[in-house]
Amino acid sequence: MLDMAERSTTEDWSFALLGDAGLLVTIGGSQDRSAVYGLAEVLREQPPVGVVELVCAIDSVLICFDPLVTTAGTLRRAVRDLLATHHSTDVIAPPVVEIQVRYGGMYGPDLPDVAGACGLSEEDVIALHTREPMPVLLIGFMPGFPYIGELPPALHLPRRSTPRQVVAAGSVAIANDQTGIYPSRSPGGWHIIGRTAQSLFDPGRLPPALLQAGDLVQFVRVVED
Repeated sequence: MLDMAERSTTEDWSFALLGDAGLLVTIGGSQDRSAVYGLAEVLREQPPVGVVELVCAIDSVLICFDPLVTTAGTLRRAVRDLLATHHSTDVIAPPVVEIQVRYGGMYGPDLPDVAGACGLSEEDVIALHTREPMPVLLIGFMPGFPYIGELPPALHLPRRSTPRQVVAAGSVAIANDQTGIYPSRSPGGWHIIGRTAQSLFDPGRLPPALLQAGDLVQFVRVVED
């Protein structure tokens, strides 16, 4: 059960026009990030006329609309009305997606350095990374790349000073207060602590991305024989 009236008021949100077919709704103040996904869920259940797509980010929802059907002003008023009048709705709990990870060794070459920089053992790093589910904040950088967080404070580290030219597909990495998974081979500057064999992005799958903004990710350690 999500109570939008308790989570936020219309004054907690700002509105900005993006081009002629996008309205960016951003949460302000110290509101919980989950309110973003709550708003998106409400908009999916009761879409204003002319809405064609919703894109969630860390603190905002981009509402893409058909400018031949509605206007940004009309849409803004509709969203404000939803925020002001929608007191409660049944919202499906976000799915918890398990991601199986082989940590350290050839799969996580930065694990020893991460442990040293954090003043922890490698086992401590793994235990913290797998401690509890963490939400997907947004999908970006490349198709299917999830920004997940935030990490326990003990694992907060800046990006690598020198990015790698090649990071293997499935690499699980951390940087700042977040963890991510590289869906495909690419350059990258995050600290690689493990790797998963699960496919994060498949153009032939519907939806192509395994994870969506608002999902919960539970990392699970896999130990090879």
